[in-house]
Amino acid sequence: MILCRSVRPPALRGAAAVLPRAPLLTAPTPVEELPRLRDAIGASARLHVKRDDAIPFGFGGNKVRKLALVGGRAAADGADTLITCGGVQSNHARATASAATRLGMRCLLVANGSPPDRLTGNALLDRLLGAQVHFVDSRDDRAPAMERLAAEARASGHRPFVIPLGASTPLGAAAFVLAVAELAEQMDPPDAIVHASSSGGTQAGLVAGCRALGWATRVVGISADEEAATLRGVVEEIIEGIADLLPGVPVGGGAAVEVDDRFVGEGYGIPTLASREAQSLAARTEALFLDPTYTAKAMAGLIALCRGGSLARARSVLFWHTGGLPGIFA
Repeated sequence: MILCRSVRPPALRGAAAVLPRAPLLTAPTPVEELPRLRDAIGASARLHVKRDDAIPFGFGGNKVRKLALVGGRAAADGADTLITCGGVQSNHARATASAATRLGMRCLLVANGSPPDRLTGNALLDRLLGAQVHFVDSRDDRAPAMERLAAEARASGHRPFVIPLGASTPLGAAAFVLAVAELAEQMDPPDAIVHASSSGGTQAGLVAGCRALGWATRVVGISADEEAATLRGVVEEIIEGIADLLPGVPVGGGAAVEVDDRFVGEGYGIPTLASREAQSLAARTEALFLDPTYTAKAMAGLIALCRGGSLARARSVLFWHTGGLPGIFA
């Protein structure tokens, strides 16, 4: 189903042509059908997956899309240092360190938690990429630490560029407006897109992209940590910023932002019975690998919704794989 007042994918890409770009993304990423998983969970809808885990650069994932624009802005501004934050096993931190290396910049990371005794997963990749990791006690300490590092960098003659958590700014989220235009060249509009949602940028871009193309597609963000109301507010605020960034592109209105926080379990990064089942089913039916923090919980949400929830009557459901595979080895 197509709504009125929309733009076509080429026009959408044209409107975004003024945005800065860094050479990080090789598009499009594949769209694949998941017939064996569909049979295993008894879904009536056709299931597809958008494989952003297959992005070649920097171990892939949704953050590479965002950093292609945000890193492009940093380069255009003359930055020589990227500064960002996350957990010890942050996918975003690893992707930022990768982007900094490709762009010939330094990378300073602020991680909440203790230095690990043994480097694994993303933390190991951060070290291999030469990023400097600064540890703080809590999430609340991250932003002040980034500003302190930026001030120290400027004082020593560097030109730092601070990237908020997840690169979830309007510019970063605009990458997923373009990703929806990419998807439009690969398949008809699905009835629903299900994905992992945390810092809000990916979901904001997907919602804005569907609205811009006039799709009636539901975009269901499965929260990895935040309460639904909180995350919904973040997504809506970012969408407002996208509207300012892409004037003339109709990203407002449309269906309400949907966030489902029922699959968080005991907390961020802690697997649940449902996420373990989802991770196992995806691997054993389709050789599709999911990470325990984000995509396994998102797939658990998709499975539950298909089995008896609000997706039971959908004809086509797309799982947007946001990557994070180094987390399997953390």
